[in-house]
Amino acid sequence: MPRIAVVGSGNAGLCAAVSAAQQGAEVIVLEAGGEADFGGNSRYTAGAMRFAYRDRDDVLGLVDAQDPRIAACDFGAYPEAEFEADLLRFSDGGPLNPLQRLLVRDSRPTLRWLAESGVSFEPIYGRQAVLADGRFRFWGGLTLAAVGEGEGLVNRERDLAKEAGCELALNAPVTALRRAHNRVAGVRTACGAQINADAVVLACGGFEANADERAARLGAAWRNAKVRGTAFNQGAGLTLAQSVGAALAGDFAGCHAVCMDTATPEFRDSDMPHVERRRFRRISYPFGVMLNRRGQRFVDEGADFRNYTYAQYGAAVLGQPGAVAWQIFDAVGAKLLYDDYFQKSATRWQAPQLPELIDQLPDIDRAQAMRTLDAYNASAPREGFDPAIKDGCGTRGIEPPKSNWAMPLCEPPFHAFAVTCGITFTYGGLAVDADGRVLDESGQPVPGLFAAGELVGGLFRGGYPGGSGLTAGAVMGRRAGRSAAKPP
Repeated sequence: MPRIAVVGSGNAGLCAAVSAAQQGAEVIVLEAGGEADFGGNSRYTAGAMRFAYRDRDDVLGLVDAQDPRIAACDFGAYPEAEFEADLLRFSDGGPLNPLQRLLVRDSRPTLRWLAESGVSFEPIYGRQAVLADGRFRFWGGLTLAAVGEGEGLVNRERDLAKEAGCELALNAPVTALRRAHNRVAGVRTACGAQINADAVVLACGGFEANADERAARLGAAWRNAKVRGTAFNQGAGLTLAQSVGAALAGDFAGCHAVCMDTATPEFRDSDMPHVERRRFRRISYPFGVMLNRRGQRFVDEGADFRNYTYAQYGAAVLGQPGAVAWQIFDAVGAKLLYDDYFQKSATRWQAPQLPELIDQLPDIDRAQAMRTLDAYNASAPREGFDPAIKDGCGTRGIEPPKSNWAMPLCEPPFHAFAVTCGITFTYGGLAVDADGRVLDESGQPVPGLFAAGELVGGLFRGGYPGGSGLTAGAVMGRRAGRSAAKPP
């Protein structure tokens, strides 16, 4: 029976563990943190998973068809070609690489594998659908999430791993890879324990929680970014793999970064429940405008569904004076905001008139802010708004434009929310093949070493279609675990 060591307890690592155990392997999962840190970055997510599907039946095969709301769902279709096109928009004009094509091709089979293994999914009614005329219309190619969001996903995957006989070790940071007979043959932990293994799967994330690495690779300004997830993604997986000759791949100058409330707590505040930390997200900006301290707009808030822009707009805010901005909404837009916006923790202001609202905002050029908002309102159309589609309801004659959902801000009360940048994960990582085998500089597999999840380089560059991260972790985790369990 092969013995497999999986480093990291997030979605990718747990998928690798379950997959390896299903092949008859003996598996140990090693987590650097304690119980509050179990699940890594996956635990902080909303659990959404993007996958290609041909029709309604493909979706119904993954959910509880007894839910009475299912009959009122218009899922549409999200064929592989559309998924590929969504990835291509972030490829800087280049073609998809083999890993990206694998992600698309394996997305639905992997969700089906998860469902058959015991993970439950449900339609994302509250965040990805608009209820109109009694029908739920889903948008942006994203329809399903794990029941219980990210925390529910990793807890269920942990149960499945335990049921499959996997051993789980907390507070066990891995500090070195062991080698024997020219292959990786286990790990050594911080307490000096040596764990022998026929193969090691690294699934311990990128370097986004390491301020020095962020500054060195992404730029000095990234020291100021809020870290959305686990404190343990310090880049250890990269260091471990490079110590045995692994090659790097992907976009080391890029990352997933979103708009977060300026009051977002430091990531080391582990006393705050994961669901509470998620509520600091501020990603409903398509239904309003964003102003910087100069009182100017700086992005096209309606360039696309937020699924395709939210992972870039955090970086856009980081580049503004003071790394801060304000999202402004009127009463119409406020009705479309996620519930996160109205938590007690939100940094927000409200007023019956726009000038009164702007007067409340600290450190903003008030005169310029009002000129910007007046120009925006004058350029915005008065009809055609439809939040379920890219409605083409755009501004005319202003820069930057707002290409869709450009409602004038005219219905009181008016709301402002202060936002900054929150980094989620880094795009650069290890070079791997379709079986999750880590490659060396010559393109050959490093014997006994595999990788999955955010540690894999080359899947995303320059941007990110929402929900692809968990799917990529599951696809590569399943493949890495299955391959690692094969006899050497």
